[in-house]
Amino acid sequence: MEIVCPAGTPASLRAAVKAGAHTIYCGFNDETNARNFPGLNFDRSEMRDGIAFAHAQGSKVLIAINTFPRAGDEALWHRAVADAETCGADAVILADPGLLAYAARHHPDLRRHLSVQAAAANADIINYYADVFDVKRVVLPRVLSVPEIAAINAETEVETEVFVFGGLCVMAEGRCSLSSYATGLSPNMNGVCSPASHVEYLEDKGALDARLGGFTIHRVGPSEPAPYPTLCKGCFGAGDKTGHLFEDPVSLNAEQLIPQLQKAGVTALKIEGRQRSRSYVAQVVRNFRNAVDALDAGMPMPEGMLAKLSEGQAMTTGAYKKTWR
Repeated sequence: MEIVCPAGTPASLRAAVKAGAHTIYCGFNDETNARNFPGLNFDRSEMRDGIAFAHAQGSKVLIAINTFPRAGDEALWHRAVADAETCGADAVILADPGLLAYAARHHPDLRRHLSVQAAAANADIINYYADVFDVKRVVLPRVLSVPEIAAINAETEVETEVFVFGGLCVMAEGRCSLSSYATGLSPNMNGVCSPASHVEYLEDKGALDARLGGFTIHRVGPSEPAPYPTLCKGCFGAGDKTGHLFEDPVSLNAEQLIPQLQKAGVTALKIEGRQRSRSYVAQVVRNFRNAVDALDAGMPMPEGMLAKLSEGQAMTTGAYKKTWR
């Protein structure tokens, strides 16, 4: 199976290629991609050079243009699609139907993948995207179990790509309104979930509050680590109970499910983390490449490879097993 690795910087891209990534995904340094953080992403020259470096080493590069264009400002997104083709991208990752239609009409030779932000979670809608926009691959949302993924693959010829490691979004991607409500900025349109401009940490009676847009998302004691205030991983109160909604704020790690995902017909394994360091990227890619190579060779897969790289050194298989059912 293909390993698809994140790169938030040119240095991370090079580290991923050297560590054995089959494919790297990245984005331009503007609001056309959903990781539009200061100091991350690529200008056009960096993207062109990065793709040339990857291709010289036998790796592919996908460009994420996966936010939704604002009415009247479509030219920014149209230019990103054109520049992706000019830079030599192997595919673009798109979510907006209008942008998919534009790319199919004006750049028919540029391979199109459907972003997880489209939240396409059944074979009917995936086949629709393939028939209408000639989408070749879909990134499945992190709300599906392995049997559900297998059922989808049995009913579509579209390649499927699934997340196997990194940050775990507990929402159906592309359907999150909490951050928009708290900050007035849409993750799907502005390219930032929990924008740093709206984050603050305040001491209150010996405790530390982590706030987003004026809302307290976490409250921790003096000796406890304060997490970044992401709404979907915040603590919520209902009646006399307070806690996390579905999962604690931990990392997804599906490394031991790789054989099952292969049997389910998955084409590509996706690692999350464009905002992480090049050292992190290299270690995660190297370990997953070892796992996939061992599987292909009929050898036992290594265990416990990535515990030290997980969020809070705690991990979950998330929706793949749906333990909350």
